[in-house]
Amino acid sequence: MALALVPEALAFALVAHVNPLVGLYAAFIMCLITAIFGGRPGMISGATGSMAVVMVALVVQHGVQYLFATIVLAGVLQILFGVLRLGKFIRMVPHPVMLGFVNGLAIVIFLAQMGHFKVKDAAGHEHWVGGHELAVMIGLIIVTMVIIYVLPRFSKAAPSSLVAILAIALLTNFLGIHTKTVGDMASIHGGFPKFHIAAVPWNMATLKVVVPYAFILAGVGLIETLLTLNLVDDMTDTRGRPNRECLAQGVGNMVCGFFGGMGGCAMIGQTMININSGARRRLSGIVAGLCLLSFILFTSSLIERIPIAALVGVMF
Repeated sequence: MALALVPEALAFALVAHVNPLVGLYAAFIMCLITAIFGGRPGMISGATGSMAVVMVALVVQHGVQYLFATIVLAGVLQILFGVLRLGKFIRMVPHPVMLGFVNGLAIVIFLAQMGHFKVKDAAGHEHWVGGHELAVMIGLIIVTMVIIYVLPRFSKAAPSSLVAILAIALLTNFLGIHTKTVGDMASIHGGFPKFHIAAVPWNMATLKVVVPYAFILAGVGLIETLLTLNLVDDMTDTRGRPNRECLAQGVGNMVCGFFGGMGGCAMIGQTMININSGARRRLSGIVAGLCLLSFILFTSSLIERIPIAALVGVMF
């Protein structure tokens, strides 16, 4: 899960026009806090595209410091939502809406992977890769998908997604196969996130800017989170605690705002990978969050060599 979180966090940080580490810090903080305190064991949270597309206008117009202030307020609103025990109303969402949500996000996740098939030229313009480079990427993606679907028939000792990622990484490095890697997107090396209060004027003008975005981000984050929670409930035939999840999401976003993260919510793609790999306890999310932090602090040079094709294959 930690490996699958890296390219998504980088991509969504770039969408929101913030430093890639801002996305990675959010993924680490959200994943860890919601795994420990959330109401749905096995669910994975991190930086998400649904929230990033809302953030971009705020960042472009006012700067990243306003984003941090907004994320803190959004977290407060989510905590209030949980305290008022409004999360239970997600049970009233009709099943056809759930199906539409899942299938719609599947299309969004699929289309999001298409961005990895583009490169920038010297002028900064994006264009599709082609020729040998495209053939190599498609070949690696197919091999990844074959490993994921075939391996469980023979052994479930290790998650097939993890085996596939490691196998493709070793294959490309030992055979010297040139393909796009995580490092080509951005460097993931950094330090431990530091406490930081948003450097914005604390006045009514700032509040007028921050409040509308905070309500939108809080709402988008809770809707995606609670619908994902409902989906996992159906898949595992168990019952999560939506109000507790609202509180954990709020705390996670508040911490993100104070420690330089872009905030986030539950991630349906990563959650499905986690659940389908057999995760049913909080330990899976805790380990994913801690591994993500270790990538940033200690093993960035190794993680940056992982082929993007392997991670795209996992998401497919």
